[in-house]
Amino acid sequence: MTTSPKQSGPASADLPPPGGVLSAPYRWVSIGMCALIMLSAFEALAVTTIMPTISRELDGAGLYAFAFAGPLAVSVVGMVLAGAWSDRGSPRNALFASVGLFVVGLVIAGTATSMGVFVAGRLVHGLGGGALTVALYVIVARVYPPVLHPRIFAGFAAAWVIPSLIGPVIAGLLADTVGWRWVFLGVVALVALAMLMVVPAMRGVHAPDASQERAPWNVRRIGWALLVAGSVLVLNLAAEARGPVQWIAPFVGVLVALFALRPLMPAGMLRAGRGLPSVILLRAIVAGTFFASEVYVPYLLVSQHGLSPTIAGLALTAAGLSWAAASWVQGRFPAITHRTAAYLGAVGLSLAVASLLVTAVFGLSPAVVIVGWAFAGAGMGLLYPRLGVLTLEYSTIENQGFNSSALSIADSIGSAIALAVTAIVFSALAPLGGGWPFAGAFACTALLCVAAFAAGPRILRR
Repeated sequence: MTTSPKQSGPASADLPPPGGVLSAPYRWVSIGMCALIMLSAFEALAVTTIMPTISRELDGAGLYAFAFAGPLAVSVVGMVLAGAWSDRGSPRNALFASVGLFVVGLVIAGTATSMGVFVAGRLVHGLGGGALTVALYVIVARVYPPVLHPRIFAGFAAAWVIPSLIGPVIAGLLADTVGWRWVFLGVVALVALAMLMVVPAMRGVHAPDASQERAPWNVRRIGWALLVAGSVLVLNLAAEARGPVQWIAPFVGVLVALFALRPLMPAGMLRAGRGLPSVILLRAIVAGTFFASEVYVPYLLVSQHGLSPTIAGLALTAAGLSWAAASWVQGRFPAITHRTAAYLGAVGLSLAVASLLVTAVFGLSPAVVIVGWAFAGAGMGLLYPRLGVLTLEYSTIENQGFNSSALSIADSIGSAIALAVTAIVFSALAPLGGGWPFAGAFACTALLCVAAFAAGPRILRR
């Protein structure tokens, strides 16, 4: 296994300083980057809560699904642009530009007077959000020594905990009192505060040395990213269609998306080549498994068991807490190897999906879902940070941007394809009623669990 080359400055240390990621050289950049992740997580969770209110006020029921699918699709373009920019120059500039787009998108959405303008703001926000993720990954590689990578990635995962606990509640309260617009405009002010912590620390983040050849701007890669984004949009929109289009369009969309993905991924990703290709593939598989299943967890509890949305949300809260706890454990105990983390991650997801499937078929107690879904969070908490660590270990300073963007693209595309497939199966089985539509959706994610077991051992080179 190769490791990323040592950088100048703090990243040249062989051992972490006392205090780790919160020691003096890294304190403010660690806090600032985790704050950006937390605000991005809050916005993502809040939109789901207040979207019915926005759709009703702006008379935009026809664009309801597109408001979610659009940002996910265009984020791929942002990821590719940020990766190329980071490889050519400093990731600091890519970070500043991505945060700028993120804020502009929030302002447009928060001041929109029509659903079309709101969706436009969401697209700008999605472009910046995709670029933001890649820029942060490259900055981790440039600023922190490799021994601290598991800890800062665990911090990124933990930054999702508070939003998962209080984000939907705060969003609902804002929508009911001062108005839903402040969900977006309030985040803008908080992003400005987070950047005050990050900007001073970015002075030490430099471009590759002048002696190193910089990657050229690859217009073809950008074109492929646009094709991926378009095909993913078609794929998600087809899930809402009826008749032959519901089946033909997704099939074509998946083929086009996979074809267009090849130039954006490490060679051998689609055939699970050992090392980095399988790391990226496994990231797509587990992201699709988790997020495509999570969409139906509250729906199952509310529609089939009569629980209130607040009680149904306990399953998501349990997963958020177990995700953060498992991330902390994997960052603190080096005895948990990458192979072990991959195996335990697949086991956690499998137990969770199995609990959902049997509950849908046999009508088991809602407690089975709540407890079972906590295993999904634990599995992701163990595995997700390790895939980020391995991506950086397999990267050099010349391709950190490309590989980081590939990892983020795998997140988005894996989730988008899995969401579309489960939505199509759910819609097809809806006439049967009862728990069968849910069982069909969870059966799809169960197949992804099998794929996770197959790809897991291949994340390590021989």
